[in-house]
Amino acid sequence: MSDAEETELRASVHGIVAKFGNAYFTHCSETLQHPTEVWDALAAGGFVGVNLPEQYGGGGMGLTAMNVVAEEAAAAGCPQIMLMISPGIVGSLLGRHATHEQKQEWLQPMAAGTVKIAFAITEPDAGSNTHNLATSARRDGDKYYISGQKTFITAADQADALLVVARTGTDTAGRAQLSLLLVDRETPGIEMHRIPMTFEITDKSFTVFFDNVAVPADRLIGGEGNGLRVAFDGMNPERVIIAAICNGVSRYALDKAVGYARERRVWDVPIGAHQGVAHPLAEAKVALEAARLMTRHAAASYDAGADAGEASNMAKFLAADAAIRCVDQAIEVHGGSGFTREVALANMYEFVRLFKTVPITREMVLNHVATHSLGLPRSY
Repeated sequence: MSDAEETELRASVHGIVAKFGNAYFTHCSETLQHPTEVWDALAAGGFVGVNLPEQYGGGGMGLTAMNVVAEEAAAAGCPQIMLMISPGIVGSLLGRHATHEQKQEWLQPMAAGTVKIAFAITEPDAGSNTHNLATSARRDGDKYYISGQKTFITAADQADALLVVARTGTDTAGRAQLSLLLVDRETPGIEMHRIPMTFEITDKSFTVFFDNVAVPADRLIGGEGNGLRVAFDGMNPERVIIAAICNGVSRYALDKAVGYARERRVWDVPIGAHQGVAHPLAEAKVALEAARLMTRHAAASYDAGADAGEASNMAKFLAADAAIRCVDQAIEVHGGSGFTREVALANMYEFVRLFKTVPITREMVLNHVATHSLGLPRSY
């Protein structure tokens, strides 16, 4: 993607989402509504599938372009988590591991924005320790039967299907052999319960129960027992797009803070003239730009077919911390008004704080870097 193409893409996406803005994001969050209008507007412009292969209706521009789309939507005040889930996680791994027929069936409508797929991997007793996954899929003839429980499955209620990571066997060390299966959300035997949160966002999380759910064997993605390897081709994009969203929120917050610091006058000078206001904002800007560079590097690495695990984790780590810093400082600049609905910053703090912890904790990112980059003994 050339600089000119990137500039045009940024302007187009920002222009679309800014018409809705943070007021729309807040309204959907508080009323538990899906952000359908923004999604449909982005889909109409061809932006929800920019990363997907052209052969199957996508933009063919890779994760590098999705990084731009996700960042600009968030910078306009209306982050789109579904971009990370459906075309991000699921679309990326389908693009690399699905059969031609599976790609035709699922990627084409996904690129058009008419089909959404949620990703179901986390369980009550298995997060990063995926070898402990208990949800099972047993094959009987031309069908698999899934039984078990998943939790914190984001946007499951919006999805047309769920990509379920299930245990299909056990290796000699007792670890799960995993497989991925595409399951229609309305299949008999699936039950979902929304998880109440202390704050709500537009895309809710659910506990999903599978009671002997029948799935055709041709819904298997990437072969039986290859699930973990396949899943990581979706989880690295997940980290990158989360970083992009955090970077966009950082820009949203800094824009508000800088605008206010220029206009608000105390003792006949703008408050932004005082180093006590200016320097923390400048430091937040430095943190943001470092995160954006790492996010761009991680996306480019993934698109080049390189091992993007380290860069993707680093991008998420840096971007979440930068976003917390940017939003917190923007609130501080506004004083008490920073907590009002009119200024619309405090709700974004809760939003980005989530990504310091999920989908992978800071500690697990540091474990990854310590073990894989520094060659230190494994600590987990």
